[in-house]
Amino acid sequence: MSIDIEDFNARWLAKWSEKDVAGLLKFYSADTVYRDPQAPDGLKGEEALGAYLKQLFDSTPPIHYAPHETWKTANGFCGRWYATISMPDGTKSLMRGFDLVVLEGNRIKLNEVYVHNVARIPD
Repeated sequence: MSIDIEDFNARWLAKWSEKDVAGLLKFYSADTVYRDPQAPDGLKGEEALGAYLKQLFDSTPPIHYAPHETWKTANGFCGRWYATISMPDGTKSLMRGFDLVVLEGNRIKLNEVYVHNVARIPD
């Protein structure tokens, strides 16, 4: 694997923060598999992921994702991030997440997302 995973992860998370469906899909392979707590059985393919992301982004408040750490694996990486969710009433909630990312070249072939609510973001 010859990509800079920290740079890849930071650019990818920025697209999540921007809710940029078209920009995000450029990171995924055409036959990607995506899983998160709202899609635990997974979505397969760029079209299904794009439709899911549009619905997700339309129904969620602004969320800022900040990369924290990445760990290289044999075929990709695991990335930990923290998210600040800006609620409509002005309050904020915090979340920590981990992405398991399997790469095929420079595209995501598999993305599994695990999230936890947290009380604070560490320094």
